Amino acid sequence: MADIYRPRLRLRPSEQRFILVLGDLIASAGAMLLALYVWYRFSLAGKIEYLLERGYPIERAERLAPQLLNLNIPVWFYLLPLVWLLLMVDSYEPHAAASWRKTLRGIAVAPIVGLLGYSLIFTINQDPNSLPRIGIGAFLLFASILTLMWRAAYIRLYTSSGLMRRVLVVGAGKAGNSLAEVYRKLSPPPFLLIGYIDDDLKKQGTSVHGFAVLGTSEKLLDIIEDYQISDIVVAINGEIMGGTFQSILDAQEKGIEIARMPILYEEMTQRVPVEHLESDWVIRSFVDQVRVSGMYELFKRLMDIVGGLLGTVIFLFVLPFSALAIVLESGLPVFYSQERLGKGGRIFKIRKFRSMCQNAEEDGEAKLAAVNDPRVTKVGDFLRRTRLDEMPQFISVLTGEMSLVGPRAERPELVAQFQKQIPFYRARLLVKPGLTGWAQINYGYVASVKETMVKLEYDLYYIKHRTLTMDFNIVLRTVGTVLRRTGR
Repeated sequence: MADIYRPRLRLRPSEQRFILVLGDLIASAGAMLLALYVWYRFSLAGKIEYLLERGYPIERAERLAPQLLNLNIPVWFYLLPLVWLLLMVDSYEPHAAASWRKTLRGIAVAPIVGLLGYSLIFTINQDPNSLPRIGIGAFLLFASILTLMWRAAYIRLYTSSGLMRRVLVVGAGKAGNSLAEVYRKLSPPPFLLIGYIDDDLKKQGTSVHGFAVLGTSEKLLDIIEDYQISDIVVAINGEIMGGTFQSILDAQEKGIEIARMPILYEEMTQRVPVEHLESDWVIRSFVDQVRVSGMYELFKRLMDIVGGLLGTVIFLFVLPFSALAIVLESGLPVFYSQERLGKGGRIFKIRKFRSMCQNAEEDGEAKLAAVNDPRVTKVGDFLRRTRLDEMPQFISVLTGEMSLVGPRAERPELVAQFQKQIPFYRARLLVKPGLTGWAQINYGYVASVKETMVKLEYDLYYIKHRTLTMDFNIVLRTVGTVLRRTGR
């Protein structure tokens, strides 16, 4: 048999993120150099104009100006490329980076956030002359232009079919169907899904969401060669037949990448496929495989303390305005409190600005908030969209009952209800609840058990993959949500 086809370059998500960050870093470093040049030329022109006003001939002024010029570039100016990477943090998911709409939105938002941050620092700084307005403005302009040019080249490269993985799925059952369903919703696609193989003779000649079942495992190597397959995904729940298993091993020996369905599902959605997990998944994922280090816990707590202090200061600042608006529209009380479940199922109380009308649950039955919920007041809608209603919870972050980042703190009654209907639901109690979280920034309101399951998938993905970098990313994206007023 001829050698199995293997593309020379297959960009996996981690490699795509590295290329994106490297390209943005190079673009922003170039923008910094151009900004320094513009700053120099602008300052030089100002010095020449100064000399001309004092009666120097133009030839002498142009000769003396460079000698008299002293830019005094602050050290932090050279760190602007790293600041730009933080501003672009929302755009490093491969799916978002491959979308023109999301790319343009990210590049448009980054300089606006940068200008707002600079304006705040400029306002409170004791020595405004130490902050080069021309240099900052030029940097943000050039960084936007160069990043846009780089991202255009990346999108062209990413969407080139010759460089994308060609994936064959083993198993056209429930798990295989879920993969195809998710794949159909992604635009642009993260890889090329070629089709399926399945040993069930009844499935031969059929299709899964438009992707053909190409044959059985006996023909696996031939299908790989004919369709130039680069990756195989095993989407079989339960035991794998001996012949199928051997065919997969033979393909792996030929250099084909092998992955399990839950891993690819996580890669595609940044969620955990709750419906397709085995009963011992929690043990394997959170005990055997993912033990966060003591250093992570220490630095996460330090981040919570710093963020909690900063958030409490902001809370005290917005308190009188928010309280007045609430009272004028719907009277007292300004706050409301509820019992929630924390880490390990411990009960604690959270406090929020009241965003619903009084007695929103007159029958005492816990209800999920919904889109356009009639119980939400006009002021409450604004507080929710800007996340200001969550501000009192910074106190809970400082006391250690909550963290800045984690699953949403849920009511005991709802947890008791959902754990009967959704597998692994209580696994979200393995970590502290968060003021914001992976599920909160990726998914909106939940009004059904099915939507709650999707949100749980995001929570479990966070618990499994949590790092300080991920926590910081979530915090920055939450800031963007507040500025865009798209909170829930």
